[in-house]
Amino acid sequence: MSQTVLILWAILLVVTVLLLPLIVSLLHRTWKASLNIERYFKEMLEAGVGIAGNTDAVAALDDTIEVASTMLGVAGGINENAETLKGALAGRAAKLN
Repeated sequence: MSQTVLILWAILLVVTVLLLPLIVSLLHRTWKASLNIERYFKEMLEAGVGIAGNTDAVAALDDTIEVASTMLGVAGGINENAETLKGALAGRAAKLN
């Protein structure tokens, strides 16, 4: 081989040997970051499942509001009937006296 090729190979070998620890270090940091991201995603999943479980009651609350609205209508009708009975009974009591 020629002298130029040997010099280029030597330079490339030195650069590779010097950069290898840096590359390994960066790969290790990337791997640790990916583990942290995975852990954060697990925590987010648990929180999301908890939130979804807590929002299941919203449909039941809507049903409760609907039933309460119906009950208010019925209670208003009962109140009107009670007022009618009260008036009728008061009229009869006045006739008896």
